[in-house]
Amino acid sequence: MDSFALQRSWDRVTKHGHAVPLYFYSHVFVSHPEVRSMFPLSMSGQRDKFVSALGRVVSHVDQIEQDATFLAHLGRDHRKYAVITEHYNAVGASLFATLKHFLGDDWTEELAADWAEAYQVIARIMVEAADTSTESTPDWWEADVVSVERKMMDLTLVRVQPRRELAYVPGQSLSMEIPERPRLWRYFSPANAPREDGSIDLHVQKIDGGQVSSALVRSLKVGDEVKLGAPVGDRLTRKPQDPTDLLMVAGGTGLAPLRAVLEEIDREWQRYGAAPRVHLLHGVRMPWHLYDRPLLRDLAKSRPWFDYTEVVSDDTSYPGTRGKVGTHAARQHLGGRTAMVCGGPQMVAHTLEQLTAAGMAPEDIKYEHFYYAAGSEHSAEAALSRSGDNK
Repeated sequence: MDSFALQRSWDRVTKHGHAVPLYFYSHVFVSHPEVRSMFPLSMSGQRDKFVSALGRVVSHVDQIEQDATFLAHLGRDHRKYAVITEHYNAVGASLFATLKHFLGDDWTEELAADWAEAYQVIARIMVEAADTSTESTPDWWEADVVSVERKMMDLTLVRVQPRRELAYVPGQSLSMEIPERPRLWRYFSPANAPREDGSIDLHVQKIDGGQVSSALVRSLKVGDEVKLGAPVGDRLTRKPQDPTDLLMVAGGTGLAPLRAVLEEIDREWQRYGAAPRVHLLHGVRMPWHLYDRPLLRDLAKSRPWFDYTEVVSDDTSYPGTRGKVGTHAARQHLGGRTAMVCGGPQMVAHTLEQLTAAGMAPEDIKYEHFYYAAGSEHSAEAALSRSGDNK
């Protein structure tokens, strides 16, 4: 299997822009009309994300074979869509038809065989993970909204109560479907370590044009029933009692999973009397976006192992630290630390670039880039690549 040929051919296909997902979904729905009901009524947004992620995953299969953990998570998570093995076959056939259409004469038998082999690897990992989880976990978890706190016009803190046990690790994410947007699942990170009562806190910021975040911030209310998917991701998690010092860099509501990890560390400190040194930098555009300031400032005062820095980028009158949070993170002592970075794609890419330029080894930088959000992955990888080229 020629991974370079896969990547090169996918790059050629993506140059055709929106025509690619349009052709792909048209082929899927014409060939298998029964799957149309699995998708939202409005395909805008969903269309580009799915096809971009699918192509990028398959064309980078040489990397995935080395670490199949995320794909296994994703396979279990896709049970919420009622995906079965036959659906993988349908998607694969439409993917190959799309590739053949846009590559033309470059779609050779050899290239087709490489794509088929790569797709089979992806499908096998996901199907096996889904099958093995059916006896122990549901396809999704029903949960009740028990608290809604609107901190500002574009930011809402939500607490949900799953009706059955939902085990996750601090730093992971869960997909959620809300009543106002059926079949539109979006990922959010619990902002707390697992509790005895099972309740989960979510930080939701409205995204311009975001169908789910806009509806959630505007209209979700106590008593609503939501659905939660299986937890995914492991890049922002840590092993229990890991003594490695941490540099946490959060942008906006990217604070949520890092706060969950902080809570886990604090529990260990209270129980065992030991904790790694942790420095959290929270970057926001305006001071009023520092929505968790009271808790984090109190934690910094009362915990000898924790430091907290607020960074504001767009308010020139702010009396504290100003600028991009990644720039200030790179000025910290980096030796012997692991960095955890979470935020929007541009913030993550800039922070990775700054940290690597300051001498931090890429393997010491942890950031979550889900393969269904290929744009953020590409930006982050590009930052690491550019920094490496500058050394």
